[in-house]
Amino acid sequence: MRKYLVIALLLLCTALRAQTVKIWDGTPVHAASVTLTAYLPEGEPSAAVIVCPGGSYFWLDKVGEGQLVGQWLASKGIAAYVLLYRTAGVFDFITSYRLLFRGHRHPDMIADLQRALCLVREQYDGPVGVMGFSAGGHLVMSAGEFFGTDFTGLADGASLRPDFVVPVYPVVSMRADCTHKRSRIGLLGEGRTGNQALRDSLSLECHVRPDTPPVFLVCCDDDPVVDPENSDLLASALAEKGVPHRYTRYHAGGHGFGANPEKMTEETAQWQGAFLDWMEEIDYGRH
Repeated sequence: MRKYLVIALLLLCTALRAQTVKIWDGTPVHAASVTLTAYLPEGEPSAAVIVCPGGSYFWLDKVGEGQLVGQWLASKGIAAYVLLYRTAGVFDFITSYRLLFRGHRHPDMIADLQRALCLVREQYDGPVGVMGFSAGGHLVMSAGEFFGTDFTGLADGASLRPDFVVPVYPVVSMRADCTHKRSRIGLLGEGRTGNQALRDSLSLECHVRPDTPPVFLVCCDDDPVVDPENSDLLASALAEKGVPHRYTRYHAGGHGFGANPEKMTEETAQWQGAFLDWMEEIDYGRH
């Protein structure tokens, strides 16, 4: 079985340069819906970024927080890999069927991201970061804090620590008053949102560690979906632990703009350039 997994991994990593791959093919995990799509720049990339769209852990914004982000990063010399990870799904949002059946819930999502990290690192030896939006921001920040646990069961000692983390208007807390309740249900599952220990274990303001990777954090004062206090809590925890980070809180911009120019304000249109500048500051940019 081990030899078979290694062969499957090599085939997948070769394919990453040209197409969308199903990251769990050839493994014991049955998750055929999970895909990773490569957007590669001309020439040698300065870094690689795994992109996690948002969608309250129920669905995914595949365009504005996925495809457009991947295309933009590739145009700036960064190899982008857009991850369509497992979510609870629209059917569960309507029916709450996970009260009877397991469905998709934690730790499925972080296992998908860790698997993607392993695959990208197998074929790229430069810095590999993670970028996520809204619930995807919670997911990538989870990867930046919980890298000591192998949720895939397949990492075999490979590093699961991203080199940098970019949460954009992220969900952060699962226990504070500012919690985005829909994301909490999507992540934990119906019937588990009252489990205080589980909520605490996935509240990211509680689990920042001194060796958390550098963080580029963005949100907006007028976000009508995810309370910006989520980002405030995370920024305070990062500062307390001495983690290098840049926190920008724009006045106007709302939620869900991603890399979609039609949804950006004059302020939020600046976040992409600020990110590229920050990448140079931490020595992962194209000089």
